[in-house]
Amino acid sequence: ERCLLRINCHAWFLLKFKLTNLPAEKHRVMMGRVLLLLLFSTPVLSLINGRNVEQDFNWELTKVPRIVKGKTLSLESPKFEASTKLELSGVCGIECQQRLPGPRLSDLNELLSYETVFENGTRTLTEVNVLGAELDPNANATTRVLSRRKRQVYGTDSRFSISDTRFLTNFPFNTAVKISTGCSGILISPKHVLTAAHCVHDGKDYIKGSKKLRVGLLRLKSKGSGKKRRGAGRSKREELALRADHTDGGASSRARRRKKGSGLSEKKSERKPSFQWTRVKSTQIPNGWLRGVTEDVAVDYDYAVLELKRPHKKKYMDLGISPNSKMMPGSMIHFSGFDADRSGQLVYRFCRVSDESSDLFYQHCDAESGSTGSGIYLRLKEGNKKKWKRKIIAIYSGHQWVDVNGEQQDYNVAVRITPLKYAQICLWIHGTDENCAQG
Repeated sequence: ERCLLRINCHAWFLLKFKLTNLPAEKHRVMMGRVLLLLLFSTPVLSLINGRNVEQDFNWELTKVPRIVKGKTLSLESPKFEASTKLELSGVCGIECQQRLPGPRLSDLNELLSYETVFENGTRTLTEVNVLGAELDPNANATTRVLSRRKRQVYGTDSRFSISDTRFLTNFPFNTAVKISTGCSGILISPKHVLTAAHCVHDGKDYIKGSKKLRVGLLRLKSKGSGKKRRGAGRSKREELALRADHTDGGASSRARRRKKGSGLSEKKSERKPSFQWTRVKSTQIPNGWLRGVTEDVAVDYDYAVLELKRPHKKKYMDLGISPNSKMMPGSMIHFSGFDADRSGQLVYRFCRVSDESSDLFYQHCDAESGSTGSGIYLRLKEGNKKKWKRKIIAIYSGHQWVDVNGEQQDYNVAVRITPLKYAQICLWIHGTDENCAQG
């Protein structure tokens, strides 16, 4: 991220290219050191197109519309028979969106009403009322397009596999999670995960496996890390050594600890990441995603929130309202997920936003299936504070073909967190709109 603020990304890619020619172990160590500097170094004062970064690129406090819960109706239990589909058929492009009529308030009330499905298979529909919304005349919608060759990685693969445990256990990488249906997600509270709606629902039904949905959080685990009862499993030699310690004041024990001290770093290096799986208590998706409401799946409503059965103790990432790409350093976005072609690895990438609409980001971030549902974030300065903070501003939806200038072009698409989406996700987290007035 530091290279983005210094606008020296060409040098960064050149450095990465040179590092790839090193032996595997040395390459891993050097990449780890470079990433550590990029992610955790103190921000520097820089210029982007003549603009002062520290003064101009701030999180702006935005007034959020109110979404008030109305009636909650019981629905039939889902069949849970839909097949997992990690790539959608396509979306209406920017030109198409400009021709669409703006949403009416009654439309918003219907589209932002939401379904909740619980772990026991029961399902409800909660109606909502939207208050204080500024209606956007240019709204997103979805149309069918021809199926074409997949191309989620563009040119040279610029993704980074995060293998160093210093990064996996540190913010922001520790917020990335794996969904048991094959997607990724991001922690947004001690009990909630944000992901893409298509990871659990195809627009008609919930997908197979989502009834017993689980979320995997990365943790470090080493052999023999489990707790043992005091004294359990001691050999006769160890018992004799302990008795000897009592007679020489513990000198023998201290000598043994000094002897073993040199091997501590080796033991730590043996610790490998593994997934700790947690059951999902409930899943919430907006009505706008359902084909019965919108005739076809609408990518601008491709988001869902999963409530975990038990809270986690990891640091999570706060929600933010997506700014215009011109108000982002270098127009760059960042996200990490579990790409299917790199099994068990957390993969980080960043890229420039190529185009945008009121609800979607179009970009060419290198990504493969499995990374859909990842939280896209920014690192901006907080108001008058000198602190920089990362916030989630979009959800990665996946690869799409869209119409641009009368032609079909392929992009990787992300759903922006607008003030309305912020209000809805905030409502799902807190259960009330009281804490959702500003974002």
